Amino acid sequence: MDKSSLFELYHGKGMSMAEIAHRYSYSVHKVDYWMRTHGIPRRTRSEALYVKNNGLADPFFIKPIRNAELSILYGMGIGLYWGEGNKRNLNAVRLGNTDPGIIKTFVSFLIKICSVSPGKIRYGLQVFSDIAEDVAVSYWLRELQIGREQIMPTVSYIKSGKIGTYKRKNQYGVMTVYVYNTKLRNWMVDQLVTPR
Repeated sequence: MDKSSLFELYHGKGMSMAEIAHRYSYSVHKVDYWMRTHGIPRRTRSEALYVKNNGLADPFFIKPIRNAELSILYGMGIGLYWGEGNKRNLNAVRLGNTDPGIIKTFVSFLIKICSVSPGKIRYGLQVFSDIAEDVAVSYWLRELQIGREQIMPTVSYIKSGKIGTYKRKNQYGVMTVYVYNTKLRNWMVDQLVTPR
């Protein structure tokens, strides 16, 4: 197999070695042999998984900041992620809060600055064990104007106890926004280290 064709299939079209082998009725070992012979670099497992789930194009695009409104939204989104986001998860952008206004602002940042499709945004809900799940879910659906299918099916519970005034602020639970994308998560973390 010639180098340019193999390179184009693997890196240009994002095909896996197994897909290339199937296309030409080769074994995967034969494709691996030609990859090594031609010195074509292989994707890491995480890169291969990313390409499998997203294709070669990223499912997001950072828009240029061309006006004051977007500049403010950029600052708010990065600030919220810095203060409220979960930076430990290496594969997703995650931010949780009890205030629907904060969640809506961060979602607006994801859509308007990062070009994330609303359909790629997922939500997870945590509620206290003595709060009715359907009441909490209805509250968040109404406040965020999202469909029930965007909230993960499992609602997790926090055991109720002596927690002072926090429960009054948190009567409908903590809503967490998720976008599963390693590259977007890395871009977000880079913004915290290297300000614009």
